Amino acid sequence: MIAWLCLFMAEIIFAVSLKYNHGFTKLIPSIITAISALSSFYLLLIAIKTLPLGTAYAIWTGMGAVGVAILGIILFNESIHWLRLSSITLIVIGIIGLKLSHVE
Repeated sequence: MIAWLCLFMAEIIFAVSLKYNHGFTKLIPSIITAISALSSFYLLLIAIKTLPLGTAYAIWTGMGAVGVAILGIILFNESIHWLRLSSITLIVIGIIGLKLSHVE
């Protein structure tokens, strides 16, 4: 479970850092982007040791999408339209379904 939390955080930090590095023209945000991207991929590699690839990848991208969408609302004043929030909720439901469907 800790690996999933780390994976979630690394993916979100990676995606949000893309906004701040301005096309890799800002040094510190670019370093953060590179480190978080490598961390995120490494944690995905750990996850696929015990999860099916399709499930792990779908959860990885889904968690990142939800986290970044929520941070976009908080940090960048992005839309909180009901359709957007409903779509985010559907992604969360899909992630939960994939997680519950994995039987070890």
